[in-house]
Amino acid sequence: KEIIQKMGSVAVAYSGGVDSSLLLKVCKDVLGDKVLAVIGVSQTFPEREINYAVYMAKKLGVKYFLIKTDELKNKNFINNSSKRCYWCKHQLFSEIKKIAKKNKITSIVDGSNYDDLFDYRAGFLAAKKLNIRKPLLEAKLKKKEIRQISKALKLPTWNKPSFACLASRFPYGSRITKEKLIKINTIEEYIMNFGIKQIRVRDFSNIAKIDVLEEDFKKVIRHKEKIIKYIKKKGFNFVVLDLEGYKTGSLNRLLKNNR
Repeated sequence: KEIIQKMGSVAVAYSGGVDSSLLLKVCKDVLGDKVLAVIGVSQTFPEREINYAVYMAKKLGVKYFLIKTDELKNKNFINNSSKRCYWCKHQLFSEIKKIAKKNKITSIVDGSNYDDLFDYRAGFLAAKKLNIRKPLLEAKLKKKEIRQISKALKLPTWNKPSFACLASRFPYGSRITKEKLIKINTIEEYIMNFGIKQIRVRDFSNIAKIDVLEEDFKKVIRHKEKIIKYIKKKGFNFVVLDLEGYKTGSLNRLLKNNR
C-alpha cells in the first residue's frame, strides 16, 4: 500500500490472474479513481481469460481499457527465440504507456511477484527499459502469500489456476503460428471438460505433452482414450503425460540444459 500510495496514479497491466487481481484491488483501495486496468487482447490469450479479466475489472469498480496487440506480425516473436517474451511485453507496455499518458497517469505497474525472480523472465527486460513498476515484487510478496492475502480479501481469484500465454506451450525455436495457438487452446479446453483446471499441453512437433497436477493424473488416465483420440485428430502422432506433473516455467529447463 505504501509503495502504491507514493505513485499517485497507476495503469495496471491486467490479465485477470491471481497476482494482477490482488494488485488491482489494492490500487483501487489506495488510489480510488486514479487507477486504470489495461487488458491486452491477443491471439496468444484465450477469449475466456480476456472475458474474465473484464468481469473482474467491473467487479472491482475499476475503469478498464482493452488494447489489441498482434504479436504474430512481429518476426522476432513468431521465430520464438529465448527473448520471445521481451517482444511481447515491449509491445504491450508501449501501448499501455500511450493510454497512461492520454489519461494523465503517472505510473504503470504489472503483477510480477517475488518468485518470478528465480525463473527466466525475458519480459523483465522490457519492463525495465520502459520503467514499469512491480509493486508485489518490490514488497517481496511470493505467490503463496498473494493467494493467502487474496483469500483474506475475498477475491475470487485466490485459488484461480495459474495461466501463461499460449505461446509458452512451444519450445524456444519452434515457430509460432495462429493455427498452432488455436489448436493448443482447443485441446486444453477439451481436457478441462474432464474437471482438470490446471493444464498445459506442450507442442513438441508430433508429440503432445500433457502437464497437469499430480492429483489430476487419475482423471487423465480415466479419460485417456477420449483424450488420445481427440489430440491425434488434431494432428499429433504421440500423446504423453509428464510424470513430473505441472510446474511453472518448465520449458525454461531446456534453456538451462543447452547452456
